[in-house]
Amino acid sequence: QVQLVESGGGLVQAGGSLRLTCAASTRIFNNYAMGWFRQAPGKEREFVAAISSGGSPSYADSVKGRFFISRDNAKNTVYLQMNSLNTEDTAVYYCAASGRYYYPSRTRTTYDYWGQGTQVTVSS
Repeated sequence: QVQLVESGGGLVQAGGSLRLTCAASTRIFNNYAMGWFRQAPGKEREFVAAISSGGSPSYADSVKGRFFISRDNAKNTVYLQMNSLNTEDTAVYYCAASGRYYYPSRTRTTYDYWGQGTQVTVSS
């Protein structure tokens, strides 16, 4: 059974940092793109960052220069380092994995597998 398990969310003050981790249950995702999306209350799920199978990243404009995505294929793990957090970053963050594409897509339908989400709350 394919599983993606996120961790690392929590409560942080504005200006602080958090690192999210997504652990995959299978090595198959090492060959495909993985990404992070987020969903705030009352809003649609939106793209945050993605990384290709080869390690090339893509970022939403709202997080560019503050968030950094990386992957460790030896550990079947993807990370999202979040710096200079602000209240608008408050959301549930979801890890996603594609079973079809290697490039870092910003489109939700590109991704076939999703984690359960981890809450990130930034206080002012």
